[in-house]
Amino acid sequence: MIEVHDIWKAYGRKRVLEGASFSAIDGECVAILGGNGSGKSTLLSIMAGVQKADQGAFVVNGVEVLGNDEARRSMVGYVPQGTPLIEELTARDNLRLWYSKEQMERELSGGNLSMLGIGEFLKTPVKALSGGMKKRLSLACSITGDPQILLLDEACASLDLVGKEQLLEYFQRHKARGGIIVMATHDTQELSICDRFYMIRDHHLEPYFYNEDPRQLAKDLEMAK
Repeated sequence: MIEVHDIWKAYGRKRVLEGASFSAIDGECVAILGGNGSGKSTLLSIMAGVQKADQGAFVVNGVEVLGNDEARRSMVGYVPQGTPLIEELTARDNLRLWYSKEQMERELSGGNLSMLGIGEFLKTPVKALSGGMKKRLSLACSITGDPQILLLDEACASLDLVGKEQLLEYFQRHKARGGIIVMATHDTQELSICDRFYMIRDHHLEPYFYNEDPRQLAKDLEMAK
C-alpha cells in the first residue's frame, strides 16, 4: 500500500502543488491527469526522490521513503518522460549500469527483461533503437530489484500500437503480481488499465470520474488549465 500525504511544492513564488494526497492498495493503478505544466511530472519526480517537496510524506507499506534513498530504491521504480539512456552504448551496456551480469542473464532468461522483450535488441546501440524499444529499455533499467511501485510519466507517449501493447501487457502483469502503478497520462489505452483517477486543478489534486469518453476528458483538461 502507498499513501501520499499533503505534498506541497513551489518554485520561488510559483505554486505548483498544494496539499496533494492520495493512496493505492496492492494491484492498483492510479492515473494522474492534468494540463501541461499542472504539476503531474513534479508530483512523480518528488515521489521518485528526484526533487524535494516543500512538505509532505510518501509512505510505502508503512515506511516513509522521502529522504530515505535506500528504502526508496528498493521499493520504487521511476520512468520519466524522456529516455535517460546513454545513446552511444548498446542496450546491454546500459543494463549493465544497473544489473550485475548474473542478475541480467537471469532476468533475460525468464524474468522481467524477458517479458519486456529486451533480448531482441541487446547488442544494438541505443541511438539506433526505435522509440518503443527505448521506452522498454528505460523501464528495464528502472525495475532492477523488481520494485513494487512503478512511477510512469507519459510512458506510452509517441509509441506505435505495438509498442503500447507491449508496455501495457507488462503493466497488467505487474498489477496482477500485486504491484502498484502511478502514471501521469492522458492516453486512453493507459487509462483503460487504471483503477483510480485524479486530476490536478489549480495546484490541487482531486478525485476525478473518468467515464471513458475522450471528448469529455479533453474538455475537463481544458477547463482545468
